[in-house]
Amino acid sequence: MSTTRPNGSLYTRTEGRVAIVEFGHPASNSFPLELLERLKKEFYDLSERDDIQVIVLKSEGDKAFCAGASFNELVAVSTAEEGKVFFSGFAGVINAMRKCRKLIIGRIQGKTVGGGVGLAAACDYVLAAEAAAIKLSELTVGIGPFVIAPAVERKMGKAALAELTLAPDQWKNAYWAKEKGLYARVFDRISELDREVMLFAEKLASYNPDALSEMKKVLWEGTSHWDELLGSRAEITGRLVLSGFTRKALEKFKK
Repeated sequence: MSTTRPNGSLYTRTEGRVAIVEFGHPASNSFPLELLERLKKEFYDLSERDDIQVIVLKSEGDKAFCAGASFNELVAVSTAEEGKVFFSGFAGVINAMRKCRKLIIGRIQGKTVGGGVGLAAACDYVLAAEAAAIKLSELTVGIGPFVIAPAVERKMGKAALAELTLAPDQWKNAYWAKEKGLYARVFDRISELDREVMLFAEKLASYNPDALSEMKKVLWEGTSHWDELLGSRAEITGRLVLSGFTRKALEKFKK
């Protein structure tokens, strides 16, 4: 059942050595800042738990995986500093996923936009349903996916980043995302996806935890400067969101 809480929900349950982190929000599983902060903290907490070897990240329901950042909070940004804080939300989560000592498996069941694509890209291994199309729509409102771009480029390459970013009104299907490296496997049905996610997570959790931790470091080599990089990208976006172009575009979307 989907949450009706205006600030969304975040629940973690464990099955053996696997932690399943599930987020939800009534607006297509989008993220208000408070929910991003809670998710960031959860990754840091799980990183320190010796009884957990693998994390599964999923969202509620069988429709959208994540619609990105909260539209209502985006519209409410009125200063550059507020903008930087708002866009630092996804930066904080991506950096927490990067630094987390546990491998993170993404379970993507449906459409994913903006920051949601960044979350998928920050997972170490992603399984998706056929309905899991992706889109980076930021240019349509006068900003860009600057904060999540490093994560998307790391996983998919600069050409795929350009293809997504510069065609912000176009959905790319799950098989395109798999071909470009975002998804490892794509399944016809969500029931099949769920079964395979848990089978894979349990198998991964059975391996030597020290080897898994060292492998995580290898996968994220060359990203130690991301705290600073993603922070500066949040600052750029926070400035752009105050532009006349963006204010007009957001007003249109509101109507």
